[in-house]
Amino acid sequence: MNMMEFIDGGVTTPEGFKAVGVHSGVKYRSLDLGLLKSEVPASAFCGFTSNNVKAAPVQVMMAENSPTLTAVVVNSGNANALTGRRGIEDAKTMKSWVATELGIDPVQVGVMSTGLIGRFLDMHKIKYGISRACRELKVGRTADDLLAQAIMTTDTIKKECAARVRLSDGTMVYIGAICKGSGMIAPHMKVLHGTTLSMITTDARLSPAFREKWQAILDDSLNMVSVDGDQSTNDTSILLANGMARGGLADDDPAFFEALKAVMTKIARTVAIDGEGASKLIEVKVNGAESDEDARKVVKFIINSPLVKSAIFGSDPNYGRIMMALGNSGAKFDIEEVQLVIKGGEMEVPILQSGAPVFEEERSVETVRMAMDNKEVTIEMDLGVGEYSAIGWGCDLTYDYVRINAEYAT
Repeated sequence: MNMMEFIDGGVTTPEGFKAVGVHSGVKYRSLDLGLLKSEVPASAFCGFTSNNVKAAPVQVMMAENSPTLTAVVVNSGNANALTGRRGIEDAKTMKSWVATELGIDPVQVGVMSTGLIGRFLDMHKIKYGISRACRELKVGRTADDLLAQAIMTTDTIKKECAARVRLSDGTMVYIGAICKGSGMIAPHMKVLHGTTLSMITTDARLSPAFREKWQAILDDSLNMVSVDGDQSTNDTSILLANGMARGGLADDDPAFFEALKAVMTKIARTVAIDGEGASKLIEVKVNGAESDEDARKVVKFIINSPLVKSAIFGSDPNYGRIMMALGNSGAKFDIEEVQLVIKGGEMEVPILQSGAPVFEEERSVETVRMAMDNKEVTIEMDLGVGEYSAIGWGCDLTYDYVRINAEYAT
């Protein structure tokens, strides 16, 4: 089998990884502290938020910039953001406690937090949770499930997947991924630079040179998701490669790259599907752009437009809103060459060709409405000025999004 295939699994599917999720008491009842551990130090590839207001765990991780990690601890219910020097010390203490329990160096421990901003962590509860988690690490689907639950905030579904692929040297390697994210989502994570937290495990062997390819995968997956256009203070993505499949370096193996990209794309789509209050997934494909930057820019402007998102929610065929977003993006296009198509279910409805409407009669308008009245709606646009393309994912803007975010802290 050379082709990549998705399998039932999670972060402990690759060889040598254990996980757990426990209730520490930071949240009232649900699981709120998770731990991931590799049997051996794993090559670590980390992406962090580009927001200039960075949470304490992000600051600590970026300052240390460790090339390898053996464990990652994560808490939910409290973001440890805007918590000053105390927050920095608390993040370091979380690392130290895990290191002591597992008998490793604190620099080998990654730390992530998600939840409410501007509140200090209750470290007595965190210490209890860490002590318990370090004793209860396990392998298997139950362990995967516990960690998936422990990192959720306003998420309504778990976000995980696993895949296997045979490398060109014949080695079978596995990839597992877990993610959380529902609101405050417009990641722009840079390697070495409401929230998406993701942990990706693989037993493939990767060298430090893989950082560039990891950035490219992030740019085409999680960095192309937007729920509300608001970039979090805590966005973190950590890829751990422990090499326990014992094959050659997978850095330049196209099969591994495509498999990892497929896993991250699936995770990205799931984040968009579970946007706060979302009822529909919006996929935007832009072709014919003059540059890669322009293609990405148009995708983001369409996905982030409250008017477009509201129209998708109401299945309102007001395609002028999509064109408004294109015009506001600043990207170059030829209005006489622009093409626009809306797809939903089995329907594919051309809207614009050569910058003019394909239809005018009321019946055709209803056809567009029917296409939009699906759980997944695709907006496909050609700018008519180049060869570059981009794809991204978002969700509609519903009444529930406002309700959830009006009551988040209370």
